[in-house]
Amino acid sequence: MFVSDFRKEFYEVVQSQRVLLFVASDVDALCACKILQALFQCDHVQYTLVPVSGWQELETSFLEHKEQIKLLIKQDDDLEVPAYEDIFRDEEEDEEHSGNDSDGSEPSEKRTRLEEEIVEETMRRRQRREWEARRRDILFDYEQYEYHGTSSAMVMFELAWMLSKDLNDMLWWAIVGLTDQWVQDKITQMKYVTDVGVLQRHVSRHNHRNEDEENTLSVDCTRISFEYDLRLALYQHWSLHDSLCNTSYTAARFKLWSVHGQKRLQEFLADMGLPLKQVKQKFQAMDISLKENLREMIEESANKFGMKDMRVQTFSIHFGFKHKFLASDVVFATMSLMESPERDGSGTDHFIQALDSLSRSNLDKLYHGLELAKKQLRATQQTIASCLCTNLVINQGPFLYCSLMEGTPDVVLFSRPASLSLLSKHLLKSFVCSTKNRRCKLLPLVMAAPLSVEHGTVTVVGIPPETDSSDRKNFFGRAFEKAAESTSSRMLHNHFDLSVIELKAEDRSKFLDALISLLS
Repeated sequence: MFVSDFRKEFYEVVQSQRVLLFVASDVDALCACKILQALFQCDHVQYTLVPVSGWQELETSFLEHKEQIKLLIKQDDDLEVPAYEDIFRDEEEDEEHSGNDSDGSEPSEKRTRLEEEIVEETMRRRQRREWEARRRDILFDYEQYEYHGTSSAMVMFELAWMLSKDLNDMLWWAIVGLTDQWVQDKITQMKYVTDVGVLQRHVSRHNHRNEDEENTLSVDCTRISFEYDLRLALYQHWSLHDSLCNTSYTAARFKLWSVHGQKRLQEFLADMGLPLKQVKQKFQAMDISLKENLREMIEESANKFGMKDMRVQTFSIHFGFKHKFLASDVVFATMSLMESPERDGSGTDHFIQALDSLSRSNLDKLYHGLELAKKQLRATQQTIASCLCTNLVINQGPFLYCSLMEGTPDVVLFSRPASLSLLSKHLLKSFVCSTKNRRCKLLPLVMAAPLSVEHGTVTVVGIPPETDSSDRKNFFGRAFEKAAESTSSRMLHNHFDLSVIELKAEDRSKFLDALISLLS
């Protein structure tokens, strides 16, 4: 059922119940969960939290708890949705009606009325055909493509705001949820800027509300700020040089996998007038005189080197006077904790650790996540350089294809869906910057990586074309299904993201052949 009023049709319904909360393994879902947890705590709502990584876990968890679940079904009569017959009268009835009216000799007034009814009926039939055609287009678009709407965390924050229970922490989680969508290229730049504008108004309201409160001067206060910051990953917790080398945007435009690209980076640093000694040490240890105008210096030099989008609208948070994080820092840290390849815990342990890192009382976990994120970003750029230098990205006609082989350095880091998707998106950006083939620049990418050697499975992900006008709609979900059906390939569509599948390694070649013929 569609929920139009979140307060009445969702929150007030579950408020008096014990709630079973299923949470997916992505940063936006975690942020939405944190906001809901805070609301439940305010209203003393009992709940059970169950992390689920895919459809199988969701089904298993549902079956485990189904005895305690009461499904709240609203009667169709209450929805005030008109029946199909109320919108369009049946054609046979109309013909019968018009036949009855035309019996015998009629006065001129009746004939005029009959003509008007015929015109109305013709218009109604035309409207019906247009309605059905539009319905077919909408359903085709809905079923054929996969795309993302408003961040779940933002929706939950709007609910908290309607309930007048929105706190600074909730606002920050909404910001992190939106930033997760932007970091992972799930939404368009226009959608991101629009939603940033909405959250910016909330930030201004909260800051104004807190101006007269004493806690603004406390050591552990929370302050959220809107700012135009550099498009460099983790640069405030890393060295500027490492951040430039391991950020997808700069690495792709400098082409850092080549000797020429490394020279361009040196020229870029020289143009800014920054000594290498300063650039290669931790950002926090750089001279204050250099850091004061650093953003303007980098933006000015970036424009000369063709990087027009070096600064981006974002938010930062201060915990007291010592700890400052950009929203993207938290996204990378939380994602790395959740998809950590460390063997010292289960998937649930990693989920809980990632969830805890979003609380300001667990900054040690957030800093641990930042260290893991640095390793992940380094491994991503090294893998991209390896793929491009050894020509692993192959033009298959309707799409590009790249496969990571077992034994590739750091391949274990990319067996998880979110990590492989991010690698694929960054690889496609870099390939588009490096190739001179205009047609290849407009092609989507299919990427495979080993999942389990023991079970002989690979993870396959499909990425839409990298273009400025891209609407971020992904058609690979349906394409993968049809290719697997036509070849009887053993495929598991378990992930919530339909463009990510698990496939038997033995069936990969026939699956790809079917996909090529399907998309050609």
